[in-house]
Amino acid sequence: MDTVSLTGKELAAAINADTGARAAALAANGPAPRLALVVATDDPASAWYVNSLRKAAERLGIACDRIDLGAEASAETIRAELAARSADPAVDAIMLQTPLPDGVTLDDVSSSIAADKDVDGVSPLSLGLLAAGRTGFVPATSEAVVELLKHHRIPLVGKHVAVVGRSNVVGKPLAQLLLAENATVTVAHSRTADLAAVTSVADVVVAAAGRIGLVTGAHVGEGAVVVDVGTNEDADGKIVGDVEADSVRGRASGLSPVPGGVGPVTTALLMRHVVVAAERARAV
Repeated sequence: MDTVSLTGKELAAAINADTGARAAALAANGPAPRLALVVATDDPASAWYVNSLRKAAERLGIACDRIDLGAEASAETIRAELAARSADPAVDAIMLQTPLPDGVTLDDVSSSIAADKDVDGVSPLSLGLLAAGRTGFVPATSEAVVELLKHHRIPLVGKHVAVVGRSNVVGKPLAQLLLAENATVTVAHSRTADLAAVTSVADVVVAAAGRIGLVTGAHVGEGAVVVDVGTNEDADGKIVGDVEADSVRGRASGLSPVPGGVGPVTTALLMRHVVVAAERARAV
């Protein structure tokens, strides 16, 4: 079976074109949209991602302030920074980069981000709005998976989707978004007994557990679609996914590449969220 590459570059380019035009319209009548990017880590993969976000913002006419709190920052310091940026009318959007310092979890600090500026949808309020089907910002990576499937005309209505990963930033919100598309969703994780038995009967498998090579050909039914959300750094310093791509090709009808699949769409959606937040703020 030929396995189609579910690339995200074309979709990301279309989203970025719209975002750039909307950012320019805002800047023509006032300040450019402004993103506060709060960083409290020295993780190399995170540094690469933060740099890519800043470059993307610059290309689209979005002002991006990196606030580096250091890898030893306390929960109190992070909360105070997020609260200050939430209260600052010059800031339209806030994103908190993970991982966080040892002993600090996203749950400890994310509630300090105002929901109307929470462009990556990580606060309890944002996640609650998503679960209730109400308007709010959703985690961009989860949204990117759904948008990528739609772009490649992968049907979701009535289909069985297995999501491997239960984090609050990808797996759980993705399940909610898929349910809204009328898919039947199974959420699997590291403690799922016989993971292959769960995933091999699914029409779509989404690997989002953060473990290199977790999903192999044995986990994928013939003709299924596989979306790889993983962004792991291997021993050679390369960014690789959660899917053992070589063993999946030839079984799956479609597979998203890493890099070049979900990643560019995630970045594009984050930038779109920043502009939407700015548009809403200007409309008040």
